[in-house]
Amino acid sequence: MMDVVDVLWRLLAVLLAFLLLPLIVGQAEHKAMAHMQGRVGPMYAGGFHGWAQLVADGVKFAQKEDIVPDGADRRIFQLAPAVALLPYLVVLIAIPVGDGDAVGQAVDAGVFFVLAVMGVGVLGSLMGGWASANKFSLLGGLRTAAQLLAYELPMLLAAASVAMAAGTLSLTGILDAWQWWWLPWQVAGGLVFFTAGLAELQRPPFDAPVADSEIIFGAYTEYTGLRFALFLLAEYAGIVVLSALTAVLFLGGWHGPASDSIGWVWTLLKTAVLAFVVIWLRVSYPRLREDQIQRVAWTVLVPLALLQIALTGVVKVVIQ
Repeated sequence: MMDVVDVLWRLLAVLLAFLLLPLIVGQAEHKAMAHMQGRVGPMYAGGFHGWAQLVADGVKFAQKEDIVPDGADRRIFQLAPAVALLPYLVVLIAIPVGDGDAVGQAVDAGVFFVLAVMGVGVLGSLMGGWASANKFSLLGGLRTAAQLLAYELPMLLAAASVAMAAGTLSLTGILDAWQWWWLPWQVAGGLVFFTAGLAELQRPPFDAPVADSEIIFGAYTEYTGLRFALFLLAEYAGIVVLSALTAVLFLGGWHGPASDSIGWVWTLLKTAVLAFVVIWLRVSYPRLREDQIQRVAWTVLVPLALLQIALTGVVKVVIQ
């Protein structure tokens, strides 16, 4: 009976995090962009500091008509938003928040598990683009596929560097082995991992697959109402997952002062700072062209990730 209660409690905690954290990131993006770009609307909705902006957006999406194009593959078109969103819920189960058993479910091959499941989420965009019977949606889906192929490799190589340093593929094992002096010599891997994650989420400046000035809105052009809202929610859930994974793999996760009692606070704080960086990049940098996106992946990130792995191997040999 106690085992059942423990499992239900963990599932409830993960579900609440999945429902709340992406909305908090979405609200924070509204406010940060309003301040940085002088946007008036998001600062006044509902009164004090525009607290109701997210509620207004939800009501707007719920009121919009649900449309499926005549030529679309109806089942794939309707299934795509769920495929884009639900993998991030599964990933949250394996991310440790604090010391000990503060994790939904510890997975022995946690690094490979989370990266594989995150890759499934990108398939939602591919499915939506292919099934929409729209040439702009198809072009957005093809751009998404190109980015996935280009950036999955450096992301995996960067994560492999940390796994080599810790001697385990378990996320909890990596945190148990983590030391503060890992920060300077794993910084290149952290930058590669975070940048590749931004590209896989199609966040600016890697948002060519949804470039509104070029291909309307890419794979999501034909989506309306709550289905479109699910794609947006998947984007914010992806920001939470990417930030949390970067914090766990490269910033020590729950490690910090008084980590025995408030380790989960350090994990959330590091995740929040990285999520703000994602928002800041959207406001600050212009969109890269498709050829520039590919060049960054193959000529910058992949060599950096390989150099990081080589450095990790040298450090491990020296230590042993």
